[in-house]
Amino acid sequence: MGSDVRTGSSPVWGTFFIFFSFLFMAIDFQNVFKVTITLFTVIDIVGVLPLLIDITRKTGKIHPEKATMTSLIILLATLLLGDSLLAFLGVSRSSFAVAGGIILFLLAMEMILGRDIFKSSDHSHKVSSIVPVAFPLISGAGTMTTILSLKTQFEEVEILIAILINIIIVYIVLRYMHKIQEMISETTIQVMRKLFGVILLAIAVGIISKNLA
Repeated sequence: MGSDVRTGSSPVWGTFFIFFSFLFMAIDFQNVFKVTITLFTVIDIVGVLPLLIDITRKTGKIHPEKATMTSLIILLATLLLGDSLLAFLGVSRSSFAVAGGIILFLLAMEMILGRDIFKSSDHSHKVSSIVPVAFPLISGAGTMTTILSLKTQFEEVEILIAILINIIIVYIVLRYMHKIQEMISETTIQVMRKLFGVILLAIAVGIISKNLA
């Protein structure tokens, strides 16, 4: 009887192995790395550490699980339903990608120059783990626009993996943000922001030029 169970389950495991083998071969991990860096730069979870610390002082504890799960749902919805929304609005993916590239360009300039181009009101920083941490700090308009723009250049599975990697990073930072802030000086954070700003600037120019061609 035991041998029947093993024999019956063998084709199932074989099917799973073949499926994941094909999936693994279909993924370009160089593209996954590019998308991961792009999203990491846009989310800028390290750069907003001082703001997160300030939020905890004003509103109490930030719940990492709630913030990251909410962010994940928003980003996955953007990835899976974004095209349907664009079609409903009558906007082409290329046009949206150019608009997204412009926003990324401005975000990059903010990071490089250390100036606020996108203003935010004081009362928007008052609520909790959902607002403003999950939205808009982690999964705001910039991140959502970036995901839809990246879909013009990369496969959905590559973007999905990059989203999951960034969500894990975000969770770790939120979980241990006080310890991380003690290890990383404000100067180091600013240098990192400017470095990633230059990378984001190059990515933005690439997205705009490709979709204008």
